[in-house]
Amino acid sequence: MNPFSSGTRLRDMIRAIRACKTAAEERGVVRKECAAIRAAINENDNDYRHRNLAKLMFIHMLGYPTHFGQMECLKLIASSEFPEKRIGYLGLMLLLDERQEVLMLVTNSLKQDLNHSNQYIVGLALCALGNICSAEMARDLAPEVERLLQFRDPNTRKKAALCAIRIIRKVPDLAENFINPAAALLKEKHHGVLITGVQLCTDLCKASADALEYFREKCTEGLVKTLKDVANSPYAPEYDIAGITDPFLHIRLLKLLRVLGQGDADASDLMNDILAQVATKTESNKNAGNAILYECVETIMSIEDNGGLRVLAINILGRFLSNRDNNIRYVALNMLMKAITVDAQAVQRHRATILECVKDSDASIRKRALELVYLLINESNVKPLTKELIDYLEVSDQEFKGDLTAKICSIIAKFSPEKIWYIDQMLKVLSEAGNFVKDEVWHALIVVISNASDLHGYTVRALYRALQTSVEQESLVRVAVWCIGEYGDMLINNVGMLDIEDPITVTESDAVDIIELAIKRHTSDLTTKAMSLIALLKLSSRFPSCSERIRDIIVQNRGNLVLELQQRSIEFNSIIQKHQNIRSALVERMPVLDEATFIGRRAGSMPATVSTSNGASLNLPNGVAKPSAAPLVDLLDLSLDDAPAPSSSGGDFLQDLLGVDLSPASNQSGTNQASKTGTDVLLDLLSIETPPVQSSSSPPDVLSSIQDNKSPVASLEELALPSSLSGQATTPVGAAPMMDLLDGFVSNPPKPENNGSVYPSVVAFESSALRITFDFSKPPGNPQTTSVQATFTNLSPNVYTDFIFQAAVPKFLQLHLDPASSNTLPATGNGSITQNLRVTNSQHGKKSLVMRIRIAYKINDKDVLEEGQISNFPRGL
Repeated sequence: MNPFSSGTRLRDMIRAIRACKTAAEERGVVRKECAAIRAAINENDNDYRHRNLAKLMFIHMLGYPTHFGQMECLKLIASSEFPEKRIGYLGLMLLLDERQEVLMLVTNSLKQDLNHSNQYIVGLALCALGNICSAEMARDLAPEVERLLQFRDPNTRKKAALCAIRIIRKVPDLAENFINPAAALLKEKHHGVLITGVQLCTDLCKASADALEYFREKCTEGLVKTLKDVANSPYAPEYDIAGITDPFLHIRLLKLLRVLGQGDADASDLMNDILAQVATKTESNKNAGNAILYECVETIMSIEDNGGLRVLAINILGRFLSNRDNNIRYVALNMLMKAITVDAQAVQRHRATILECVKDSDASIRKRALELVYLLINESNVKPLTKELIDYLEVSDQEFKGDLTAKICSIIAKFSPEKIWYIDQMLKVLSEAGNFVKDEVWHALIVVISNASDLHGYTVRALYRALQTSVEQESLVRVAVWCIGEYGDMLINNVGMLDIEDPITVTESDAVDIIELAIKRHTSDLTTKAMSLIALLKLSSRFPSCSERIRDIIVQNRGNLVLELQQRSIEFNSIIQKHQNIRSALVERMPVLDEATFIGRRAGSMPATVSTSNGASLNLPNGVAKPSAAPLVDLLDLSLDDAPAPSSSGGDFLQDLLGVDLSPASNQSGTNQASKTGTDVLLDLLSIETPPVQSSSSPPDVLSSIQDNKSPVASLEELALPSSLSGQATTPVGAAPMMDLLDGFVSNPPKPENNGSVYPSVVAFESSALRITFDFSKPPGNPQTTSVQATFTNLSPNVYTDFIFQAAVPKFLQLHLDPASSNTLPATGNGSITQNLRVTNSQHGKKSLVMRIRIAYKINDKDVLEEGQISNFPRGL
């Protein structure tokens, strides 16, 4: 016989395919076999149709196209013989799915077979319908399925119930037709029918509120009795698994009880006793018992409040944590994370076991346990738990140190009872895992140190000691260098000694040595070296005897390949050599950094709302924008109000160096300086990582003084200003010319652009439910800044409540959002909400505005979230 004729047996074809040694050879065999099958289909070969379809199913499972055989399935289904129908329905389920239009042709055949006198043919039709039923087929055949739920044969009833589940999921509107038949199935003694009936009732409760109420009233007691009978039933070999009678039925019943008890106190009361019985009597030494216990715990935590049961459930989870099976411990940790919101005190009792899981060898368990420990910590247990975590940090795996360090830092910041404890714990973390600490963490530490004026001496001594043993931890080096630069005199003179510390002898030369080591270490990055240069400049004023040595160290970087370090070296050397009269004021101790940032850190997040009267970008509820770092303005950390990023021209460098407020005098009165976020304090301090941006605003006429009690720079009139600045500024005799400071690099400041254009309104965002319109305006003389009025209009018939608009912009933009006019948006355009935005484009004329937005609101207490990107801003903004 031809090996590729339609008469070839299935096993011969499989043997030929498996004998192929290459993929190309296999494709050749399949191609020839498919050609023979096509020829047989064209000849309408009835004798071998079922054999050809069996071959097609095998070819389909190998991944080759078999669409040409779909109509053969329908022909076999239409046959009167059971073997051919069986192959036809099997091919139908395998070769077709509910999206195929061919499926419409099989509806009549299915209807006939559902009414067939042979129960096995009825079973075939139900099986096929349950697998590939579409919405249209569900509507047409639902009455037959409903009738078969009361069929005499239990296997047929079981298949009809499974088919009904598919129908309800496809067409939820048909749920009410199945409520009564499904309730009748709950009284079945046959476990196979009962388990499908329970699943059908569960799906009905999820699809229909009426069904949920019906089953709560009529079936809860019966389900409790059924579960009790199953739990107390004697040994039955046909249902027994590991000594437990039908654990699958246990689990299905518990899931249905969970749905019925959720939100209903009466139903919950009815099931309390049986849940307690299942929780206490089920054996936990076998996997089947653990599965039942887990579902029981899920049900207890979901139904209405019963304190005793919940404590019992959490104790079961505590036992799970001691299990040797990693999967059981993982699901226990997951469940405890949900349980902690319900009964935190009961979970606290298992704190020691959870803490042991943090040290587990399995990475997934370690990570989940760490998240749970984070949720367990409060003001009363923060000290012992933090100590345990820091002790484990010393011996933890390198790949886990990043996550562990982040959680410890967050815990310390959120629950710190006092500043000295915060500083001590952070120094331990920096000493053990400083290279894993994120930038915002050590920025926040410096903010805290700055605010703790009575701990400056203690902190700088502690950092000096830590640096002797942990010089490879980059973040520790940065904080130590900053503190030594600020409080080096306290380190030398042992100022502010506390009872808990021992005296330490440090000379001026020792302090300079530690900074020199940081700047010359080959692993130090740009940030660390730049901070070290600033610290040396400050120490040159605090330690006059080491001034010459410090200048030598600074001069060594004049030829550095990194432009930032080269520039700093030249400028600082010029200050030390030529400008002794202003150096002491330039390197005054930093003013206290923003206390609001510290408070926000202790609360566990950045401040939700910060008043920004004049435009510095902050972390706002309706948008996040990052301010551009100015090259030298923030050397003394004196913030600017609405000041554009300074130009790199020499005419502005003195103002930049001295950190003078560049805003007009009229804008300064009665306004608060914008707070800096903890994340950017040190970036601003070092003025690195963000390139300077060309300013398009002219310098102000009057320059305000830097700070009180700084006589050498109290008035800039002691220095010669270029004629292009203020006509009112005078040059006193003997003043050091500004050009000397930077060796003569002076140029005229840029002239302001004249941008008085009127920009058209745009529809920034529109969906089926919401429209956002932007109106634009520009303040005179400041083309970089654009004022935007956003108008929100509701296009739906529903009122939107808790309306929140959020926006984010790239780094070259700064964004400030004012509060919205309301948080309730009336329906169908009967009113609107307005909100003002201010965008500053540091790349004005080079880059266009772009913005990502997110709008959140509630409709009938349901949360809705919409997102989008706006890039259709008018040109020139």
